[in-house]
Amino acid sequence: MCSPTGESTPHEAPKRADDGSPKEPFPWHIGVYDAHCHPTDTMTSVSSIKDMQARLLTIMATRGQDQDLVASVAEQHGVTDLKELRETPSGTPKKVVPAFGWHPWFSHQLYDDSKEPQVTDVQAHKTKHYSAVLSPTPEPDFIASLPDPIPLSKFLQETRQRLLAHPNALVGEIGVDKAFRLPWGKVDESSRNGDLTPGGREGRMLSPHHVKMPHQVEVLKAQLRLAGELGRPVSLHGVQAHGVLFDTLASLWKGHEKEVVSRKKQKMIAKGVSEDFSSSDESDDSEYGLGEPKVKKPYKPKPFPPRACLHSFSGPPQMLKQYLDPKIPVKCYFSFSTAVNLGTAGGEAKFADVIRACPDGQVLVESDLHVAGDDMDGYLEDIARRICEVKGWGLEEGMRRIRRNYEEFLFG
Repeated sequence: MCSPTGESTPHEAPKRADDGSPKEPFPWHIGVYDAHCHPTDTMTSVSSIKDMQARLLTIMATRGQDQDLVASVAEQHGVTDLKELRETPSGTPKKVVPAFGWHPWFSHQLYDDSKEPQVTDVQAHKTKHYSAVLSPTPEPDFIASLPDPIPLSKFLQETRQRLLAHPNALVGEIGVDKAFRLPWGKVDESSRNGDLTPGGREGRMLSPHHVKMPHQVEVLKAQLRLAGELGRPVSLHGVQAHGVLFDTLASLWKGHEKEVVSRKKQKMIAKGVSEDFSSSDESDDSEYGLGEPKVKKPYKPKPFPPRACLHSFSGPPQMLKQYLDPKIPVKCYFSFSTAVNLGTAGGEAKFADVIRACPDGQVLVESDLHVAGDDMDGYLEDIARRICEVKGWGLEEGMRRIRRNYEEFLFG
């Protein structure tokens, strides 16, 4: 759900020219994890989840209309723990991890009720709110077409309850977006596609109005703090606002930076203490590249999430590298999709450089599609093959690495 125009991503199977030689069979048996998708935007496709070759789908909520839908799909198809994920074959119906969050495209629909706790005149408040958070200032008719704004505290309370009900759930999709513009008017109910969950663009023309960045940041920070409180990873959206996204995260972890131990000091410590300074890339090479599940330490709430995935990361390599500073207390992962990263000539041109800059232990794959089934499998296979090609990995080796990366992202 990363197109700056607000359209859902296409769901035709990816088509790529090749030299006509037979492709190496794709190792679905290893377990392929989709780090970011939106099948609840097309609820009629959800029944196909159980038949997909992918082992796991991380399903994002984005707005008011889909929060309960994501929860309902997770109740039916949710994965309970790492053991179940590893030991159950891909044919199981249990293959969903939910994510609950409010997407920046819809951030205008929330208002900070800590600044205005009592609303006595709903219409006057609606006009005041949308006039303050949208640019250019909208006309009365446009404001009238928008839903009544929702208190931010109400959304956060409901999200906390959903996260507690789903112990493996992420916070997402959340973030910032400078390119997105709101669509004009309301959807014509007489002609709308009933297969689609309400609340999306649904073919409407785009208006000139966008959500002011300070408001997007305010909504983002509130959700990041919630993730930090509960120790949940987050799935982040950033379009034409990579600096703003990084600065927002950095403002929350300020004062919590990690001490960086120099190589010289590591050697000095190693002489007297058996201490492991190895990176996550040096994990064991047992079957499927997986070790025993880690024993989790008690989590201490923080003002920032423990782990973050920058989904369909579209920034340049130098922007990626700033998230890899060893002082940062948030471990950052980067997921890539055919739909976004290879959907334009510009994305295709920088793809290989970005993949090469991404550490082996922090790369993930995703579809970012709004419909489950064969097309979603096709997009996952396509982006995985491309990443393995750039990295110089065999398919089995690459999918073992990516599987291990996702498990570390999700479970820590």
